Amino acid sequence: MKLNRKAEMLMGAATVLIMSTLTASAENLRFWTTEEQPERLARQEQMAADFAAASGHTVEVIPVTETDLGTRATAAFAAGDLPDVIYHPLQYALPWADAGILDTDAATDVIENLGEDTFAPGALAMAATGDGFASVPVDGWTQMLVYRADKFAEMGLEPPSTYANVLAAIEKLHNPPAMYGFVAATKIDENFMSQVLEHVFLANGVSPVGPDGVQPLDEAKTVEVLDFYKAIAEASPPGDLYWDQSRTLYFSGNAAMIIWSPFILDELAGLRDSAPPTINDDPQTRDLAAATGVVTNFSGPSNPDGAAWGDVRYFGITSDAETDAAMEFVQFSMNEGYGQTLAIAPEGKFPVRRGTADDPAKFSNLWAGLDVGVDRKAPLGDLYEQAMIDEIVGGLDVAQRWGVSDGQLAAASKIINSQVINRLVREYIDGERDAAATVAELNKAIAAVN
Repeated sequence: MKLNRKAEMLMGAATVLIMSTLTASAENLRFWTTEEQPERLARQEQMAADFAAASGHTVEVIPVTETDLGTRATAAFAAGDLPDVIYHPLQYALPWADAGILDTDAATDVIENLGEDTFAPGALAMAATGDGFASVPVDGWTQMLVYRADKFAEMGLEPPSTYANVLAAIEKLHNPPAMYGFVAATKIDENFMSQVLEHVFLANGVSPVGPDGVQPLDEAKTVEVLDFYKAIAEASPPGDLYWDQSRTLYFSGNAAMIIWSPFILDELAGLRDSAPPTINDDPQTRDLAAATGVVTNFSGPSNPDGAAWGDVRYFGITSDAETDAAMEFVQFSMNEGYGQTLAIAPEGKFPVRRGTADDPAKFSNLWAGLDVGVDRKAPLGDLYEQAMIDEIVGGLDVAQRWGVSDGQLAAASKIINSQVINRLVREYIDGERDAAATVAELNKAIAAVN
């Protein structure tokens, strides 16, 4: 069919309009990530390429050192040059939302599109704003009380999910030097002690901050915390203890209980030559992994619901973003690309999105099948029983941190980083003052930090 001149002009204009619309809809996104190790970057770049193939939007993956993230984001915000999406730790979620760096409406829409009830409640609660969410939770991990489940079973002991159960286990299992009941953190200048102590305080419902900022510690509840911590310290070897001794003694079979991060899981199963189990003559043994149980949600006498100490990471969609395309990228990363996201380091990236409305366990099951390890690889689901996998992932349902729910994470962080709690708790353990006097000293020291 031959077109007249007017029809040719109209069709040409329509073609130009269609092409310009398609060009305008294909965005070039910038994505800042703190996962900057080469292998981890490669996985993120592959996910970005998969997204580009599916959507037409390109994504530049830009590594940013985590210690530089705060200053770089602040400078980019002032210059109107923020990236479209930032993978960031918990500490920035609410402050960046308050500062206007993050588009909370976009994050909330993504969570609603994916299904709010498909996310771990604790991970969402940490980023909750008055009417939505600051950022989209991506992955996280919860601190674990690691214990010899085989020894507990032999002695008819309940899992160490409460102060009382821990103390009962110490009574039965503490037999040094063959077996220490616990290896508590007592080295005051190590962040490890700060992290363990926060978990133990949270377990009994004690926090140095509230809605109005710094607050006095409740004396009765804090005395319970101090007495418990002194008991586990007295069931530990002498000296200044931190993560190294706790792992070494547990791996040699000389500790009944320790508190550690999930990054111990691959080492526990003999997959890392630099930190092998020494419980027998086989450095690749899985016997210790098979004999181990974990508890993530832990409770004291004044807080029966207990708490899990959690570290969660988020995708923040920025106020300078190409919003629709950035939302598409985050949704892809949490759905079709979620396997690539979690595979970066499965032992420390628990799925905060468990599945979909149609398949509620889809991503939990996918995660359990991802390989962990350094010198050898194996899926977590092959190393540990399903009940243990469920416990590991389930901690994110109730994960907490001081100050998060009250919008006082910054104030809490100052207190933690000052290490005054570590010092005064250690002095109490060493008998320098009684529990009530230690609470009074803690309150004075905490007030002086902020």
